[in-house]
Amino acid sequence: MRTCSRTACAAPAVATMTFVYADSTAVLGPLSLTPEPGAYDLCPRHAERTSVPQGWQVLRLPLDGAPAAPEPVTDDLMALADAVRAIGLRPDEPAPPAEPLPPLPEPGGRGGHLRLVQGAVPRARR
Repeated sequence: MRTCSRTACAAPAVATMTFVYADSTAVLGPLSLTPEPGAYDLCPRHAERTSVPQGWQVLRLPLDGAPAAPEPVTDDLMALADAVRAIGLRPDEPAPPAEPLPPLPEPGGRGGHLRLVQGAVPRARR
């Protein structure tokens, strides 16, 4: 049994907090299967009360295994991505037919778009 990483707290850990420094994001989710360097194991009290530096975001995953409730989208690009994703996931519409691939060139024929031109190599300068 792992205990909370907070100083002077001996309560059992139920959550793990990791950081994505490049995105200024902290991720708080269920207890990881193994202790990870740079991650903090937290008890229920500290997992609920933990805050992050100003300008950072906290991504809180459900600790009980239930799916997270979607948060309101504030970014226009993310709203567009969510709309496209929702349209792509509609099960009631059939998938569009796949376009056939172009035929392969016959052996010995002209295939591709590159060709060698004789005499096109520049001479070395003296």
